[in-house]
Amino acid sequence: MTKQQLFEHICRKQSFLCIGLDTDLQKIPPFLLAEEDPAFAFNKNIIDATAPHCVAYKPNLAFYESRGAQGLRSFEKTVAYLKEHYPDQFVIADAKRGDIGNTSGMYARSFFEHMKVDAVTVAPYMGEDSVKPFLQYPESWVVLLALTSNKGSLDFQMTESAGGERLFEKVLRKSQEWATDEQMMYVAGATQGELLRDVRRQAPHHFLLVPGIGAQGGSLKEVAEYGMNEQCGLLVNSSRAIIYAATDASFAEAARREACAIQQEMALYLSDKRIIPGKADYTNNFYHLCEPREH
Repeated sequence: MTKQQLFEHICRKQSFLCIGLDTDLQKIPPFLLAEEDPAFAFNKNIIDATAPHCVAYKPNLAFYESRGAQGLRSFEKTVAYLKEHYPDQFVIADAKRGDIGNTSGMYARSFFEHMKVDAVTVAPYMGEDSVKPFLQYPESWVVLLALTSNKGSLDFQMTESAGGERLFEKVLRKSQEWATDEQMMYVAGATQGELLRDVRRQAPHHFLLVPGIGAQGGSLKEVAEYGMNEQCGLLVNSSRAIIYAATDASFAEAARREACAIQQEMALYLSDKRIIPGKADYTNNFYHLCEPREH
């Protein structure tokens, strides 16, 4: 998927929502455990309920790899289901890979040739030769970790050089020598608030994958204020707040309602920035707008 195609999907759906499929068998509705593949059954229901309100899904590999071969089958079935039934969805493998060149090459082959995802998250710590193998697939994306949403991000990412450049700023600056904004995105956490403005100074045209709203407490309004550019340039991720909105038989409908409410708020910010037509109305009750319609 090209940058322009992703932007067109954002405009058409009036949404820049990415839903994280962090599927934990200890948290899904217990009745699904009787299914042959409980994780895939859960994901399928979540996807069918929420696909109209989002433009991307981000399965986190840790939740699948922790279950061995069976978990990886669930991951692959989820990606295949998205590709077959919702081909306009941008699929990100949240794997946080990055190793010496030949090893990264094997990771890239796994995700882009075998699993056929659109993008993979990559750690920058080992430098150019650990990232370049992922960039050998011109129709696929690298999502490079830059400024993450966890508390420990302060340990290294905010460290300043003698010239006053913070480490995350160096990552943003240096990595732009490796690829353009047509193939590289950056992770920039919603919990960092106004620091998104500093990210935008370094990377004004790149898409940002922004985790941290919902359960982690990041502000969608702040993300839109400091992070949005003329082509939106944002994929804002929410995981637990959507997929675990309910743990009974209503779980898919509860997820739909949460996703719809976020999408409605996003539409206002897109309208404010004149990315889509229409006048923002902040008196709307997003949850009321997302109630099921009677037929």
